[in-house]
Amino acid sequence: MAGYQLSVCAEMVFLDLPFVERVKRIHELGFGVEIWGWANKDIDALAATGARFTSMTGYVSGNLTDDDEIQQLLQSAEASLAVAERLNCPALNLHGTGLDDKGLPVKPVEVVTGAMWLKAADTLRKVAQLGERAGRVFTLENLNLPVDHPGTPFALAADTLALVEAVNSPALKMNLDLYHAQIGEGNLIELIRRCGSAIGEIQVADVPGRQQPGTGEINYRAIARALHDVGYQGTVALEGWASGESGAALQQFRDHFTL
Repeated sequence: MAGYQLSVCAEMVFLDLPFVERVKRIHELGFGVEIWGWANKDIDALAATGARFTSMTGYVSGNLTDDDEIQQLLQSAEASLAVAERLNCPALNLHGTGLDDKGLPVKPVEVVTGAMWLKAADTLRKVAQLGERAGRVFTLENLNLPVDHPGTPFALAADTLALVEAVNSPALKMNLDLYHAQIGEGNLIELIRRCGSAIGEIQVADVPGRQQPGTGEINYRAIARALHDVGYQGTVALEGWASGESGAALQQFRDHFTL
């Protein structure tokens, strides 16, 4: 029996339904729920669904490396923590830089300098301190550069692991997105083993196409066994599109992660 819990990103399935109804449907099917940005959502209505929220975006604007942007990031992280409390959401997600509504960096970066690495680690220490005080965890997500997020600094899972280990706080973990990692790095099972206790969440979708497991090249049944073997106890979340009807896609996701 697997020790992890399954969750689904409400931004990418049941797209014919209003957002709150998507959340209700995912919850009715027995999954946890993930959301992206909260600023454009009815938080009271989401809380009233009774859904188990597992992750939400943990900032509204800003980045890890520019002084003015760092202040925006920290301020919006504090505001995000207040929303997370209303939703009883334990994890808040971060990226290597602020992203626009197309997932592209607001400020693309061609070369990540040593000074940027040091500044990012310092910013993440401050974010982790906010999380520690609130009793919640921030997760730093890896992204892929070739397909979805060109110009994003600290995009590889190896980068997010280095930053999480440098901060060394229980309130900062990796959001290891295996869709992005397959495109950016590959060797997923070894990557899971190497990241180990630094992982705070696993996100999944198949490659190519970013749809549910079983539609592409990733052997997610082997991934599920590997997660079980390393004793992973956290969330595995589908952050992908449905190849057909959303309910069937979610069942396919569940099948691939049921041992």
